[in-house]
Amino acid sequence: MQDIDSASDVADNLERPLASFIYAISCMHCMTVSLAQGGDGLGAAWGEELALSMLKDAGFGKVETHRLEHDIMNLYYVCR
Repeated sequence: MQDIDSASDVADNLERPLASFIYAISCMHCMTVSLAQGGDGLGAAWGEELALSMLKDAGFGKVETHRLEHDIMNLYYVCR
C-alpha cells in the first residue's frame, strides 16, 4: 500500500518539507474523492498511526513501513 507520508497528529507534520502541499492535496482531492465514492473521509493527511491501526484491525499481523530515498512524499506499507 502507498499513502502520503504524514503523521496522524497535525503538530507532528509542521516541520515536514511538503506539509502545506500534502494538506492541500489531501483536502482538495483525497477527501473529496473518498466521500464522493462512499468512503470514510478519514481527514486531511490522516497519517501513519491511523493507517497502522486500521491495517491491524483489518487482520494484517505484520506491517512494515518503508520510505524510499528518492520519494520524499510517500510512505510504503508491506502488509501480511
